Amino acid sequence: MSRYTKVPAPGALLAILSAILFGTSTPLAKLVLGNGVSPWLLASLLYLGSGTGLAIVHAARRMFGDGAGEASLARADLPWLALVILSGGAIAPVLLMAGLATTPASTASLLLNLEGLATLAIAWLVFRENVDRRLLIGAAAILGGAALLSWRGGPADGGLGMLAIAGACLAWGIDNNLTRKLSSADPVQIAMLKGLAAGAVNLLLALTLGASLPALPVIAGAALIGFLGYGVSLVMFVLALRHLGTARSGAYFSTAPFIGALLAIALFGEPVTLPLLAAGLLMAVGLWLHLTESHVHGHMHEALEHEHRHVHDSHHQHDHPPGIAPDEPHSHWHQHAPMVHRHAHYPDLHHRHRHAH
Repeated sequence: MSRYTKVPAPGALLAILSAILFGTSTPLAKLVLGNGVSPWLLASLLYLGSGTGLAIVHAARRMFGDGAGEASLARADLPWLALVILSGGAIAPVLLMAGLATTPASTASLLLNLEGLATLAIAWLVFRENVDRRLLIGAAAILGGAALLSWRGGPADGGLGMLAIAGACLAWGIDNNLTRKLSSADPVQIAMLKGLAAGAVNLLLALTLGASLPALPVIAGAALIGFLGYGVSLVMFVLALRHLGTARSGAYFSTAPFIGALLAIALFGEPVTLPLLAAGLLMAVGLWLHLTESHVHGHMHEALEHEHRHVHDSHHQHDHPPGIAPDEPHSHWHQHAPMVHRHAHYPDLHHRHRHAH
């Protein structure tokens, strides 16, 4: 049974903040492109800025003590991380650049909104994440607003280019769903490794194709945009995955185009149009449907062993190794005994059970 009353969800705020940072990075990156930087080279600078900035954060945390109490990536996580880097850091950008070469920018912008739809569809159909009618309507409203925002006329010819961009969105949708497999681990470490690996691959490809490095101030600006818009944003998105699951996090993240459009109005003096206002209304309706969700039913937790950052609650009642304070956020390998209870919940780390339909 489900009833709908507002239940605070820390993951919702994290996903929206992630969308704000990523959405803001798009018009700022456009400013960098105005300095004659090739799009492929800019992609590499953004990724490298993300990875390098988070590497500094990661090193500082290790130097001053791991106060966040996060679990490090385990050896079993490495295959998933490799697939995340391959799909989201290598395949998707290459397909996007190939598609942009033959596809009008307006059509490409519209097609890029397929990422949110691909993320939700894969989470729902492949990973069997619970998505009810309310969530589908809310996601449709958010994605509809993003599509309306991007529309600048009917789709133009360029079949192979549009197919390549759709393939990039599918690759990023796969990336988002695979990242959920890693969401119990340290999000800074995940985003750092992805940024460094993806940045190195894209830089090599860009230089091989004849791109040249811009002036140092331009590199620094791109790196800062990448650190905030790609790095910090991804850290928040991984945390949102931990709390909300993939479908809901992806739907919240689909507000990024609207956020970017608002900043573009301020930066480039673009007009406030009726489609922009309509898109904002659709996204507001979608967010309201998601934020006011409360999913309640009796459910069973099977026995489980894993490691992640946690505090003591109804799902965490266990003994601790010496030196771990149970009243502070901490991470260690722990067991969950089987349990049956009823409360409002999201598909977080402990509620990825199947539902009767």
